Amino acid sequence: MPTLMRGQPPRWLYADRINHVELADVQPWFEKGFKDLAAAPVASIGYGLLFAVTGLVIASLVWDTAALYLLAPLSCGFLLLGPAVTVGFQAISRDLEQGRKPSLFRALDAWRTDAPAVLGLAALLLAVFLVWIRMAMLLFALMFPPTGPNLGSLLAATFNTSGGTQFLILFILLGAFFAGVVFMGGAFALQLMLDKQVGLSEAVLTSVAAVAANPGPMALLAALLAGLTFAGMAFFYVGLAVTLPLAGHAAWHAYRAVIKR
Repeated sequence: MPTLMRGQPPRWLYADRINHVELADVQPWFEKGFKDLAAAPVASIGYGLLFAVTGLVIASLVWDTAALYLLAPLSCGFLLLGPAVTVGFQAISRDLEQGRKPSLFRALDAWRTDAPAVLGLAALLLAVFLVWIRMAMLLFALMFPPTGPNLGSLLAATFNTSGGTQFLILFILLGAFFAGVVFMGGAFALQLMLDKQVGLSEAVLTSVAAVAANPGPMALLAALLAGLTFAGMAFFYVGLAVTLPLAGHAAWHAYRAVIKR
């Protein structure tokens, strides 16, 4: 179980709001998230379907075009924009926690609880996403060997040429950097906005303090959330209708454990 920070001088702003957790605490968050999904399947999966459809639309727009190489960075963008667009899952878990019956409408309307802060976070993450896409495009233009505009050619060039392998390594490292920065600032920001209606800067800085105080468990949490997201994409994005709700509900229970009430 989480233990409170005692006898330690604050090293981060808002550090007094943070609980220490252990690696063993992470698994129960996902177990509780699964219970939330099972308790409100219509609202959770209905909200998740919005992201599945969005993924399918994006894939269809670039498929068999010269921009097919953008499919990977656009897919990775789910991780960057995730903290801002999963507010509905947080609302469903909050309603279950408070004994209220969740609904898809309440999930869709949850952003209004603290609209200025939520919209501010969305704008901030959108800016990061656009920078990521631009840098991925530059990396592709500078390093990737010439290839045809189809998936087979792209995969062959990626894994069978030195330029493709170097591109893949740098792409992964760059993506991990962006995802790490976004996770630090967004891991608990949305939950704070929904639960306590705090401002954007306070929510982001509290999230940073929480991640910094619990590096091991937070790294495991981030890896599992990313794994669920990529697993959903692997099933032609349709899997996101299930994996994203599970990730969103688990993130709410992580928030309850890490941030003091």
